[in-house]
Amino acid sequence: MKRFIYADNAATTQLDIDAFEAMQPYLLEEYGNASQPYSFARAPKKALRESREIIAQCIGAQPDEIFFTSGGTESNNWAIKGTAFLDPEKHGFITSAIEHHAILRPCADIERMGYPVFYLPVDSTGKVNTATLSEHIAPDTRLVSIMAANNEIGSIQDIPALAAIAHSVGAMFHTDAVQAVGHIKIDVNDLGVDMLSASAHKFHGPKGIGFLYVRKGTPLAPYASGGSQENHMRAGTENIASIVGMAAALKKCVDGLKDTAEHLTRLETKLIMGLSDANVRFSRNGSAAHIPGNISLSFPGYSGEALLHRLDLMGICVSTGSACNSRETQISHVLQAIKLEPELAKGTIRLSLGKNNTEGDIDEIVDALLRILK
Repeated sequence: MKRFIYADNAATTQLDIDAFEAMQPYLLEEYGNASQPYSFARAPKKALRESREIIAQCIGAQPDEIFFTSGGTESNNWAIKGTAFLDPEKHGFITSAIEHHAILRPCADIERMGYPVFYLPVDSTGKVNTATLSEHIAPDTRLVSIMAANNEIGSIQDIPALAAIAHSVGAMFHTDAVQAVGHIKIDVNDLGVDMLSASAHKFHGPKGIGFLYVRKGTPLAPYASGGSQENHMRAGTENIASIVGMAAALKKCVDGLKDTAEHLTRLETKLIMGLSDANVRFSRNGSAAHIPGNISLSFPGYSGEALLHRLDLMGICVSTGSACNSRETQISHVLQAIKLEPELAKGTIRLSLGKNNTEGDIDEIVDALLRILK
């Protein structure tokens, strides 16, 4: 049986065994509803409180600033629409051209309702220039939303500087940190953000759970009406098992942040050197400041789609860009935004390595690419 190598961790990650074990009691034994007053609800209620505290500590927040959601998409929708729907004057919104569709499509939704949205361009490395934001922001700007790190090319934005510009005119600032939380140091106070989105399955937690950080005093409309859960901001019985798993996974990632980053940097270097030493023609996309392990490579004269399928036949999983856009064959909006030459864009694949990848994996990936390319 051929060995399976997973190199698409920006799409989703393997559930951490410790997170899985932390979840089990709340699936099989302590399944009570945390909102109920009887004693059987005490364990899930305590788990809910402790998980909120753990997650808050991991990002420098207060526990009551953490609101549990179904994941990054919901968190992003809530930040965009929850801000817009509190503003009858329909003031302006600003985002970037390389955001995930979980930001771009909610922005398109509010545009159809009359809210003006401006999409900032980025440079060839995928970075938003602070001067460009300063040029387009206005006193009537309601919200600026810029992702912390890009899912396709890994580029990390200067969020503190961008947030400061937003605040200088009285605008709020949100960041989609789905690709960043659990992978780089995140402190909401250092970042200066008013809202931040995260998704557990990007940092070895379970799928279908995430959170939205909302700084105290930030105006935001409730996401769902019904019960009093999440401080009356998001009704619905809490998914205690997944919340517990998310907290366990995030704490483990944060505790091992330095070691994991060093490990992924070694793997990145080995991969790039392996291709370079074999005189393979390729270019790397993105910024020098990038999420560890996120590697976007362009091979001129080749089809990224064909490379993906050839690698898949060899038991290696990669992506041709955003996994959420993998069924479409046109050049991704991110590669278009960085103005990558069409020949390079069509030959682009993304490898996103994780903590479970090994040097042996890299040897096999390089060997597979050389066999395909030569």
